[in-house]
Amino acid sequence: MRSILITGCSSGIGYDAAHALKARGWRVFATCRQEGDCDRLIGEGLESFPLDHASESSLETAVAETLSRTGGKLDALFNNGAFACPGAVEDLPRGALREIFETNLFGYHDLTRRLIPTFRAQGQGRIVNCSSVLGLVGAKWRGAYVSTKFALEGLSDVLRLEMEGTGVDVILIEPGPIATRIRQNAIPHFEKWIDWENSARRDEYAALRDRLYKPQLKKDRFELPASAVTAKLIHAVESPRPRARYYVTTPTYIAGLARRLLPTRLLDRVIAQG
Repeated sequence: MRSILITGCSSGIGYDAAHALKARGWRVFATCRQEGDCDRLIGEGLESFPLDHASESSLETAVAETLSRTGGKLDALFNNGAFACPGAVEDLPRGALREIFETNLFGYHDLTRRLIPTFRAQGQGRIVNCSSVLGLVGAKWRGAYVSTKFALEGLSDVLRLEMEGTGVDVILIEPGPIATRIRQNAIPHFEKWIDWENSARRDEYAALRDRLYKPQLKKDRFELPASAVTAKLIHAVESPRPRARYYVTTPTYIAGLARRLLPTRLLDRVIAQG
């Protein structure tokens, strides 16, 4: 039975992926930050235990638990858990960036490093990192999240080059708008770090706050369900020749093409128009 460790499984992309891969015969270790979410997933028939990307001790414990259950083997890792901290770049204090990088980048990297020796010993493995369309192009008010995803893209690209010939594949999945709770989950981080009332952009924050706090009555343009990401993940972990990158949603395809073809200033104008 093939096995995979998936992070960020409490909802959204990770939740859908965990159930779908289990249905396909994979042994899935569906991890979450909160023990209560793990208990819920266990009740749904999944193997689950806590894993917090921001905690080194949590990563150490989770890796040990995974390998103890499999006899020291693992076929794939899907780094998925992440969060956003919306706000203008000029309003992001150092602590906000430190906090988001701990989860969205350093945790991915740390967890990956802890499992590479296992993959090397086996002579095979799949490392799949969930990036974003915002790892290809930037967007206003999303500087913190964008910076982590740009960094993840670069780190993954170099690791892919360095793993050549080892049997270990490094793969990026780059979703655009997906129906998840990332917007709602961003609110505590916005409230913790962004002093919008004293910002030079105070008036501009009205639109951002409306988007954060008002109920979403209809889905975003081009939005797809989490299962669209799962479909690409399945190809990434099951195909004999996985791609280096998997775009998900129309905006990602457009962004990837525009980034290659358009001058920077023209690309800026296209992004500004939404």
